[in-house]
Amino acid sequence: IGGTAVGTGLSAPTGFAEAAVAMIARLTGLPFVRVPNRFAAQGAHDALVAVSAMLKTLAVSLYKIANDIRLLASGPRCGFGELTLPANEPGSSIMPGKVNPTQCEALAMAAVQVMGLDAAVSFAGAGGYLELNVYKPLIAYNVLTSIELLAGACDSFRRYCVEGLRPDQERIRDLLGRSLMLVTALSPRIGYDRAAAVAYKAERENTTLKEAALALGYVSEEEFDRLVDPAGMVGPDA
Repeated sequence: IGGTAVGTGLSAPTGFAEAAVAMIARLTGLPFVRVPNRFAAQGAHDALVAVSAMLKTLAVSLYKIANDIRLLASGPRCGFGELTLPANEPGSSIMPGKVNPTQCEALAMAAVQVMGLDAAVSFAGAGGYLELNVYKPLIAYNVLTSIELLAGACDSFRRYCVEGLRPDQERIRDLLGRSLMLVTALSPRIGYDRAAAVAYKAERENTTLKEAALALGYVSEEEFDRLVDPAGMVGPDA
């Protein structure tokens, strides 16, 4: 405000910018101030580009969260099946009883859309020539749309997915007990080659690591239980 055409303030009354900003702040209750450099503010819209980038970063994280939950909830018998999704829309046109990960998919689509909107904002922010950037309507529309999309998607995801999400403790324990990669904990005690032999034997004979390690005689049952403790493998002291 007050920069007129290219930031010089030519033809604007003295004190106009300060008075206008003060009135906007009073009407909105927001701490509006005059920009220190009107040339920069009119020739570039870096602040809005940065806001869009932060929204894009949030969208990237939400996309990963949605996909992780969808993958961990795959099943119930032929996938991971570690999470149970709330049955908001149980069944499908061809698979009775199927629980579709609709909220995960909706959040992922909203996130992808925000990433696309940010790409447009980036190009628009770079589209200024010399003292003027005329892409502000596009930037404003995309930033506001991104905010609305993420706010709505997050609220829906929380209410219709996260709050009803449940871990399948039995399934998790079963998969954890059959995991071959827990053999890593044996390496410091019996060496890499022997640890690999334990994993190969368990895989080949479809047994647990514990059964394979005891059969090979590399550790006692007490040693195995002490060394291969999943609870002790997480956290900063693991």
